[in-house]
Amino acid sequence: MRGSEFAELKAFAAVVERASFARAAAALGLSPSALSQTIRQLETRLGQRLLNRTTRSVAPTQAGARLYEQLAPLLQSLSAAVAEASATGQMGGVLRINTLGMAARQLIAPRLDRFHRTHPTVGLDIVVDDALGDIVAGRFDAGIRVGGRLEKDMVAVRLTPDIRMVAVASPDYVSRHGAPTTPQDLHHHACINWRLEADGRPYRWEFERRRERLEIAVTGPLVTNDAGLGLSAALQGLGIAYAFDQESVATLLADGRLVQVLADWSITRPGLFLYHPSRRHMPAPLRAFIDCLLDRDQPSLAA
Repeated sequence: MRGSEFAELKAFAAVVERASFARAAAALGLSPSALSQTIRQLETRLGQRLLNRTTRSVAPTQAGARLYEQLAPLLQSLSAAVAEASATGQMGGVLRINTLGMAARQLIAPRLDRFHRTHPTVGLDIVVDDALGDIVAGRFDAGIRVGGRLEKDMVAVRLTPDIRMVAVASPDYVSRHGAPTTPQDLHHHACINWRLEADGRPYRWEFERRRERLEIAVTGPLVTNDAGLGLSAALQGLGIAYAFDQESVATLLADGRLVQVLADWSITRPGLFLYHPSRRHMPAPLRAFIDCLLDRDQPSLAA
């Protein structure tokens, strides 16, 4: 394959992944007109129209989608091979991480200063993405997800233990409306629900007791995709929220600002995992980032 042919394929993949000539051109360091000319040359050489263009959108044709499906893993493997050859063992460059919001807040944010002081030549590009984006297509080095939502053919590293779900409300709400004793009682209560980013549906609350499993569709004054906003609504007495039993929730329960209901029905969900494409040699910046998240770079904390 000639160098010009490789450049055309790389340019085509960049346009498909970004759904924009302007964004793809910026990423490739080209002008939009030069990129457009490159795509036209590729289409002429293949004798196929690969992209449908309008004034507001770009999308692959059927032929373009088939080409990208076969091309994307090859480009990813090539990029990984070049990265390993040039960066394995070297501490530098930019590490791109795609993460859930709660992982960004709980795991990454408290360690940013420590990681930067220890590895000042490594830049972090952190994208908060609760919609479970594809890290390979997005050219990320790693992603952080709840276990059970990991992409296939990935190396997974556990970051946290499994997480218990807790139904909570303010003492004022419970004094005014009482506490539910069974999950079915939630149909008679105001509930604060959260919307699943992956498909836009409101979450059906899951409960389990002595092998009896239930899913309850709840209603109430608020549906949100932000867990912190839902917790604030519960604190203000708007209704019952179903939240991960994390440090902030435990503190609110200990302070008496929230009370737990349906405690014997709580379920445990898989904890947080960092996952990355399988490579024989993990890049040094990613290894250092994992060590920092696990506090393995702090002997007194890791012991």
